[in-house]
Amino acid sequence: FKQKTAYEIRLSLVGSEMCIRDRTAICSVEQGSLIYRGYEIHDLAQNATFEEVSFVLLEGRKPEPHELSRFKGEIIKERAIPGAVIDYLRASGPMLKSGTAVPMDVLRTAVSILGNLDPESQSVAADANLRKSKRLLARIPTIIGHMQNVIDGRPLVAPETGGDASLSHAANLLYLMTGTKPSPEFAHVVDVSLILYAEHDYNASTFATRVIAGTLSDMHGAVCGGIAALKGPLHGGANEAAMEMLKEIMQDVGESGIGTKKVDDWMDDAFVQKRKLMGFGHRVYKNGDHRAPILHKLGRQVAAKNTANPGGHSASKWFDLGEQVQKIMLDKKSIHPNVDFPCGLTYFTMGIPVPQYTPIFVASRITGWCAHIMEQHADNRLIRPVAQYTGPALKKWKA
Repeated sequence: FKQKTAYEIRLSLVGSEMCIRDRTAICSVEQGSLIYRGYEIHDLAQNATFEEVSFVLLEGRKPEPHELSRFKGEIIKERAIPGAVIDYLRASGPMLKSGTAVPMDVLRTAVSILGNLDPESQSVAADANLRKSKRLLARIPTIIGHMQNVIDGRPLVAPETGGDASLSHAANLLYLMTGTKPSPEFAHVVDVSLILYAEHDYNASTFATRVIAGTLSDMHGAVCGGIAALKGPLHGGANEAAMEMLKEIMQDVGESGIGTKKVDDWMDDAFVQKRKLMGFGHRVYKNGDHRAPILHKLGRQVAAKNTANPGGHSASKWFDLGEQVQKIMLDKKSIHPNVDFPCGLTYFTMGIPVPQYTPIFVASRITGWCAHIMEQHADNRLIRPVAQYTGPALKKWKA
């Protein structure tokens, strides 16, 4: 005991409080699996819908058919957003175009306004939290869709209803963004991506929401904190950054340079410059993110059928480039891609604007965040880590 530092002694004394949130019944992230309340991610991606996964995360169990029908109805009913939020989105156009704000900033503020307008905003009771979770799940895609229409200078799609009640959550998101009902294949790909992104235990943004909720602050405030954390390129913004990196490579080497030494040279130069190459590596998955192959396979299939030319190059060429970059990273650095890498490629070949990739992440992760906020509020202790002081030794003010 005498050999311990003061920090280690203090840590041992308060360790029970520091680690009070090291347990959760929501999600398990392991080297070989990702599990949502007992259901493995490959099983969910293949056999469930995002609405079903949302029910599992928010209500805690697999829904019976009548429960799922009720849940879908509740979400559809809440899709339309208040006029004050629509007014803000319209006013955000100049900020988005000038670059003083990006879509994640606008989304964060829109969620804050929703909180100011929600009659249950100040309650942390379990039933109120669940209702607010469903409202946020319903309305975030509507915010994203209306925002994109503002950016594109088009009329808002179905502002009175928040979309088309006949469409799934994923399909309605695409419809709100474009005004065109998506193909079943596009809707399925987005649905699976939402499932893959829905939850991931104590990542930076989820931990941020729990720290905020741990003070007994409200759900909307905690979600705003989660959005702020997810914006960063070292977290949710990695899918946007990964696609921007690939666009830079494509611009430098050209379509004819894919599959040649040009890409190797570009990557070697990036290694020499110690550039942070986004979409690779993971704090937990050292042997590869098992979500990544699921989305890569679906994206590759979409690219093979897509006759559009995103960025002036064939859709398949983007995946050719991505696969070459992945191979170089694995061969030379032994680093696997995480789910953000195929996500960027997939969304790009579908024509989804790059700045909306992370907001779409929010449209998924809102389920995990809200589940964690509810779990925190249900059995709350203030989260207060202890810092190890590294500053100067004790000094006298008057020497």
